[in-house]
Amino acid sequence: MNGRAAGWFRRWLLPGLAFKAAVIGGGYATGREIAEFFLPAGPWGGLAGLTLATLIWSGMCVLTFLFARANRARDYRGFFQALLGRGWIAFELAYAFFVIIVLAVFGAAAGEIGHAVFGAPKWAGMLALLVGVTAFAAFGNKVVEQLFAWVSILLYGVYGLFLVLALTTFGHDIAAAFSVPAQVGADAFIGGATYAGYNIIGAVIILPVTRHLLSDRDAVTAGLIAGPLAMIPAFVFFVCMCAYAPEVGGAALPSDVLLAKLNLPIFHLLFQLMVFAALLESGTGAVNAINERIAGAFQARMRRPFGVRARAGCTLALLVFCMVLAERVGLVGLIAGGYRLLAYALIALYVIPLATLGLVRLAKRPAFQPEVS
Repeated sequence: MNGRAAGWFRRWLLPGLAFKAAVIGGGYATGREIAEFFLPAGPWGGLAGLTLATLIWSGMCVLTFLFARANRARDYRGFFQALLGRGWIAFELAYAFFVIIVLAVFGAAAGEIGHAVFGAPKWAGMLALLVGVTAFAAFGNKVVEQLFAWVSILLYGVYGLFLVLALTTFGHDIAAAFSVPAQVGADAFIGGATYAGYNIIGAVIILPVTRHLLSDRDAVTAGLIAGPLAMIPAFVFFVCMCAYAPEVGGAALPSDVLLAKLNLPIFHLLFQLMVFAALLESGTGAVNAINERIAGAFQARMRRPFGVRARAGCTLALLVFCMVLAERVGLVGLIAGGYRLLAYALIALYVIPLATLGLVRLAKRPAFQPEVS
């Protein structure tokens, strides 16, 4: 990739790929979140909810990137100090809860995958994820960004192939599901808004990536692209899922149900490898945000860098706690019980303040000159 292409990629596409990495995680990649929040609304209602979530994500990413750039915030602490003042500590607490829940979900999903595919004990899948996240998060932003880019190639390719195989294998069942008259009720929009509400935190998690943005135009472009980049796989998954809605609705791994219908063992392995890679990039992104937050405070006080060993130690301590929680509660319970409460907290602490106070401050600020890289 030459310099010009690399600059365009980092400024416009990398934030969206990083945002996708932050939100796709265990519940999304396995289909569990899609089943939880969109399947109850029916085929057309689910599509409406997914569309609403995409629009919310794009709008909030634009505002987040603009506000972060205006305040030169490169981690979530700086961002919320600028937005909430002393109230930033309330977000810190909510974010701590968020990280614990999502990493526990990732661990539970990794355990389910290892058990379903290889018959391994669930702790083996959790351990593999723990080692992988620790290895990548220890080396900081540049390595994390490379992970986002390479996993994205695998992820979009596998989802595209999954759609083709599903349409050729049980496309008639998909068509039958969507042949009913379109009905879009309030539950579709509630599901879409709730799902978007707790996942939009991904825009703050990936603030280290926004250091590549050189202008407000870059921030707007990257933000608008981020929503569709993050949601395209969900649309693919949902459409295929509608063919067997009752069966996948209560499954811990809806993806496994659909893959069994395809009856293609090699693709089954490839898909589960992709899911594990998605867990790896999502977990690494969440942990990297914490490491960057700690690194900023550490460097300010100690006047020396927060090194590889320190990053690895923080990552390992956090993940061990979350994996224990995953083992105790399980994937379905974590998503159904923890995510909705988390969504309401993040909407109150992030979405509403940024869409009101943040928007007013952006409108009143003086012109912000483009940066020179």
